[in-house]
Amino acid sequence: MKKLKMHSPDLSQHNIARIRDLFPDCVTEAHDSTTGQLRLMIDFDQLKQELSEHIVEGPQERYRLDWPGKRAALALANAPIARTFRPCREKREEFESTGNLFLEGDNLEVLKLLQETYLGRIDFIYIDPPYNTGNDFVYNDDFSETVENYLIRTNQMDGARERLVANPDSSGRFHSDWLDMIYPRIKLARNLLADDGIIVASIDENEISNLRKVFDEIFGEENMLFQITLLCNPKGRSQDRYVANCHEYLVGYAKRQLPKGALNVPKDDDEISENYRLSDDRGSYRELELRNTHREFGKHNRPNLYYPFYVNGKGQISLEPKRGYLAIHPDWDDGFKGCWTWGEDKARTQLNDVVARKVKGAWKIFRKNYATDADGKATKQVKSIWTDRSFHTEKGQAAFNELFQSREKYFQSPKSVDTLRELLRMATDRESTILDFFAGSGTTAHAVLAQNAADGGMRKFMMVQIAEPTPEDSVARRAGYATVSEITKERIRRAGQQISEGKCHPEWNRDIGFRVFRIDTSNMKDVYYRPDELKQSDLLDMVDNVKKGRTAEDLLFQVLVDWGMDLTLPVRCETVKGKSVFFVDDGAFIACFDRGITEDLVKALARHKPQRIVFRDNGFVSDAVRINAEQIFRQFSPSTEVRAI
Repeated sequence: MKKLKMHSPDLSQHNIARIRDLFPDCVTEAHDSTTGQLRLMIDFDQLKQELSEHIVEGPQERYRLDWPGKRAALALANAPIARTFRPCREKREEFESTGNLFLEGDNLEVLKLLQETYLGRIDFIYIDPPYNTGNDFVYNDDFSETVENYLIRTNQMDGARERLVANPDSSGRFHSDWLDMIYPRIKLARNLLADDGIIVASIDENEISNLRKVFDEIFGEENMLFQITLLCNPKGRSQDRYVANCHEYLVGYAKRQLPKGALNVPKDDDEISENYRLSDDRGSYRELELRNTHREFGKHNRPNLYYPFYVNGKGQISLEPKRGYLAIHPDWDDGFKGCWTWGEDKARTQLNDVVARKVKGAWKIFRKNYATDADGKATKQVKSIWTDRSFHTEKGQAAFNELFQSREKYFQSPKSVDTLRELLRMATDRESTILDFFAGSGTTAHAVLAQNAADGGMRKFMMVQIAEPTPEDSVARRAGYATVSEITKERIRRAGQQISEGKCHPEWNRDIGFRVFRIDTSNMKDVYYRPDELKQSDLLDMVDNVKKGRTAEDLLFQVLVDWGMDLTLPVRCETVKGKSVFFVDDGAFIACFDRGITEDLVKALARHKPQRIVFRDNGFVSDAVRINAEQIFRQFSPSTEVRAI
């Protein structure tokens, strides 16, 4: 019986296999310098030659993002890990019924574990990563090491705890550390996005240029969607050295190029009634001047857009000269020869949308701009500068404090819920899946619940937050919140309760819960992954290859991750022939990790005809039953995939 691998996918080997499909002669087998085992390896010199029209003799200069540690960051993104998700039934009813997830742990490890389960399934990713503003910043993916120990080890602090390096924000190493952190995470996140998926990051001036370069390299410069300037602090930051910054940025990229209008947001009824006051049989519209209002464009550089309309005394329009019709050109009052915004061909096909009206005694040409498009949708483009008060950070802080019924700041400067809701309106539909792997205070989850309540959506969120300890003397610690993730979870619960008690769309399913999982070491003992290192002294220990203290439910969810199955699938546990059996997704997948499995139990489970089933390798009453299990399934359910751990 085949065993499951029980670790995250080895992306480097997957990528090599894809290269082998294109360039078989560039892939060979070689011994891994670390394990000594045979692995697929790339002949990089041969690959360079395959991709070049000329003879390659050495390193070539090219435009790219580079920094000390980039190769290590890429290797870090691809390396597999023997980690797993362990379920935490903090709210049992929520766990059983919700489609939302809260994943507690290092986001790099979480992203790796999600690679198979959610590959190409996330519609929208929002992140608010560390801004790298000059505080001690260490994200070297070794959370057993404190900031202080790291500074000592890297010769930035002496044994007396005195800083040896002044102004760390002025050194290149500061930016390199940040890039080491962000690069592998963005690279893994791209794999999770759907083909039409979008990722947006909040950032300030300290790393905006580097973040743009990372996105350009991973997503492609042509797939940049926007860089929005967000007025978040009108008073400005008084601690800034030269200019008091009062803005930050929202940078958006797509996995592939999207059609025009893909990020349009709905117009509200008040906006339509105020701005679209005219109407005809097609609907409400407003009149916009057809002449290009920018004087840098005119007959001198857009001659194809310079042509006459012909208008009679009743305002009737033609593109052909007629008796009694006056030629109207896109000229300005001072004689400057401008141009229209439409070419003559478009004007001819849409002549019914062209209107002539006298302004100050002279004819002007307008076009009808309807509130709705051809599909009946009333949408508009978002502007590149956001100044509305609802987007200010103080609004985010006020909303957070209201939920916790306190003026104390348990969490400093959370994002505005309205900022995230506007992004959701731009980048999601009512059934989208949203991921935030720097969840912080949980604003993204709050915004998802609020938007669902407003439009009846069934959006699902996945929040990722490391259990970062709150400072010893902080108001959060005094209030009983030992970690940031505890604040995040409590904020989401309070937000859900508040929203569900307010005015809600009748079609909303009112899913305000979330399943909680924590990252932990694998449920399997180390020797499970390295059987070649098994010693005689380990034989007794291998009677059971599962770590002590791990439950059957722990094993179930590690298998779900290993098999790439959704972590929110419905799970029920039943007793069959005296054994506990998990039925996932209404029996499409079955798992039994009890000991003493008999042929009668195997036959009973085979009659359910699941797509997949898994047992504990040493759970059968005898080796004969373990061997016969596959034969039983071939007889009763030949399409079932049978595995063991």
